[in-house]
Amino acid sequence: MQVLHDAPLAPLTTFRLGGPATRLITATTDGEVIEAVREADAAGTPLLVIGGGSNLVIGDKGFDGTALRIATRGVELSGTTLELAAGEVWTDAVARTVEAGLAGIECLSGIPGSAGATPIQNVGAYGQEVSATITEVVAYDRTAGETVTLTNAECAFSYRHSRFKDEPERYVVLRVRFALEDAGGLSAPVKYAETARALGVEAGDRVALATARDTVLKLRAGKGMVLDPEDHDTWSAGSFFTNPILTDTDFAAFRARVRERLGADAEPPAYPAGEGRTKTSAAWLIDKAGFTKGYGAGPARISTKHTLALTNRGGATTEDLLALAREVVAGVREAFGVTLVNEPVTVGVSL
Repeated sequence: MQVLHDAPLAPLTTFRLGGPATRLITATTDGEVIEAVREADAAGTPLLVIGGGSNLVIGDKGFDGTALRIATRGVELSGTTLELAAGEVWTDAVARTVEAGLAGIECLSGIPGSAGATPIQNVGAYGQEVSATITEVVAYDRTAGETVTLTNAECAFSYRHSRFKDEPERYVVLRVRFALEDAGGLSAPVKYAETARALGVEAGDRVALATARDTVLKLRAGKGMVLDPEDHDTWSAGSFFTNPILTDTDFAAFRARVRERLGADAEPPAYPAGEGRTKTSAAWLIDKAGFTKGYGAGPARISTKHTLALTNRGGATTEDLLALAREVVAGVREAFGVTLVNEPVTVGVSL
């Protein structure tokens, strides 16, 4: 277990932003993770858990407490059952399941971050969410002071949400278990329209697993959503805002604002999100509110490839990023009456 003092945190995030931590612990086993958590809790020291750093916005002043970087490793694949240590690199783990001929998470290829973060955010993309394949999450329960195993139902998954987000100070994920599908080398049924178009198939069709993975990686790369140290369009947290989910009443008011602003025939994106609820597109809202690709004059700008990604062009501070985010939120609210919500976790700052 490595311990550093006054340790930079920016290099541990995909934004490459944020000040130092008072202390940084790197844990390589579940036992070390639990030991570090217990020590911090016993001393009343604030604790920041870091995985791949792809969903973190850390303030310029840093973190006054213990930052715990989970660097555990372990991949166990038995039949169609997969168990990942929390510190495993997610996109590498997905690649291994594709190589093994197992379907269920192939469309989550290229997503940065660690395996342990996936249930927290209920990571999803291109028609798949981890909640569809996770069977259990093993976590250290800081309230009970013991290791627990939560079933899929107990994780309370919903769109980009889970029990772990509801109780952020309670659980530290140690391992994640998945049930995948052996479809003879074929993918799960393709659900996402953009993916189906890129593959040249109909929704519901299956394709070769490797083809599905390669197609998703190309789609993500075209939007700056695959990490590349040389490409500042990837110095981001991916999608900075979640897609708004509106009640029927709110969606009707939103549609009226759209037609008032864009014309009587204008229709916003709309997707069913449960009874009496409709999901719309944050990227569409941002673009139509006037924040186009590449928007911004400072070191923090909207990606030149995708309006949903806010990026560090090099030399940015967290305050530069937040100023841009606040401008986008205010502009979308003024244009359409919808308030965007940030997807990344903020540490020591807020919008």
